[in-house]
Amino acid sequence: MKLGIEGRWAIVCASSRGLGKGCAMALAQEGVNVVINGVTAATLERTADKIRSATGVAVKPVVADVSTEEGRQRLLAACPQPDILVNNAGGPPTGDFRNFTREQWLSALDTNMLAPIELIKATIDGMIDRRFGRIVNITSISVKAPIGSLGLSNGARSGLTGFAAGIARDVSRHNVTINNILPGSFGTDRLRDNANDARQEGQSVDDVLAEWKSGESSGRFGEPHELGAVCAFLCGMDAGYITRQNIFLDGGSYPGTF
Repeated sequence: MKLGIEGRWAIVCASSRGLGKGCAMALAQEGVNVVINGVTAATLERTADKIRSATGVAVKPVVADVSTEEGRQRLLAACPQPDILVNNAGGPPTGDFRNFTREQWLSALDTNMLAPIELIKATIDGMIDRRFGRIVNITSISVKAPIGSLGLSNGARSGLTGFAAGIARDVSRHNVTINNILPGSFGTDRLRDNANDARQEGQSVDDVLAEWKSGESSGRFGEPHELGAVCAFLCGMDAGYITRQNIFLDGGSYPGTF
């Protein structure tokens, strides 16, 4: 399926690995030139080389932490007028909310709410002027079905969701859409980190992952390329009537009707 976005430019945040990498690759396969970022130069360069060799598009790797103003400015310097913005960042620590410090709360807000808002603010007017823009925020299933140990993520990502809903209606008449993808359990390094934090004495990480997998309705974890394909579709020309949506990618595990 051709999405009609060949030759456009996208900023894909936190894209040296995991879900962000899946999004960057899927967009590149549609002919979109991508600016990718990560904090580890070697990993970032390997991803850039892989995307280039697989697709032939222009790839600009930027070593940057998007939770910082300096990091965001580096991304915007590499692509001041993106047609597509994919907001993504690693989740904050898990734990009992009673033990979270003010500094941890502020860090979660900076990374998972305020950084995406700042990037939207920096790019949305150009999208409006050009009458094309696609913004996709990768949040979490916990926005809809909060998880007790993910209090930092629940709060920060829900704040971003509320903000996005407020502005999406205002910009849709300019062919600018804003949607959120809510991933469930995907086979990423982040999932392994969470499993390591959750394991009990005598349990291995693989033991925890196997237990979690057995509780998935689909009997498996999602793959980053599956989320990437949905992200690319939302960025396509024919997705202009889809906006202000929270799209579940969890293999059916969410128990609610709505």
